[in-house]
Amino acid sequence: MKGRNMTRWRDPAKDPRQEPKSNLITLEGAERLRGILDHLSRVKRPALSAKVGEAAALGDRSENADYTYNKKELNRVIARIRYLTKRLDELQVIDRLPADTDKVFFGAFVTLEDDDGEEMHIRIVGHDETDTGKRWISVDAPLAKALLGKSLDDEVSVAAPGGEQTWLITDIEYRTPGNG
Repeated sequence: MKGRNMTRWRDPAKDPRQEPKSNLITLEGAERLRGILDHLSRVKRPALSAKVGEAAALGDRSENADYTYNKKELNRVIARIRYLTKRLDELQVIDRLPADTDKVFFGAFVTLEDDDGEEMHIRIVGHDETDTGKRWISVDAPLAKALLGKSLDDEVSVAAPGGEQTWLITDIEYRTPGNG
């Protein structure tokens, strides 16, 4: 059985994609997802529905590229709306600072220093708001799991592709929810 949707078999017990993801999200992340959902529902879907209607009115749909493309795009938008609606219902919004801001918890901005003295600034966020460009990592990531509950000047070791890496926590900062 061959096809474009066939991938290599993975053992479900060892597949990292099968691990349960946390349902935590920051207030800013939840607002961003709601904004995307609102845009898709109020702007994009009606516009695509109108385009599909116009293309369908032209006649034969089997050879109408405009109809085919816009119909596929409309179905993709509808699927995304369905996903975001379901996902927003599952998420737990963290909209307050932790009681102990001297330790690393969800939403923390953490500065780490490696053995060579190079600094790395990260933020621990929910799975749905990770951003490698901003260095926002998922609370489910190995580094984040190692950091949770640690204090200033604690060392954490994480298994990395190039070998075990050790980091020293040099700064922990929290920002008031809503001020990202």
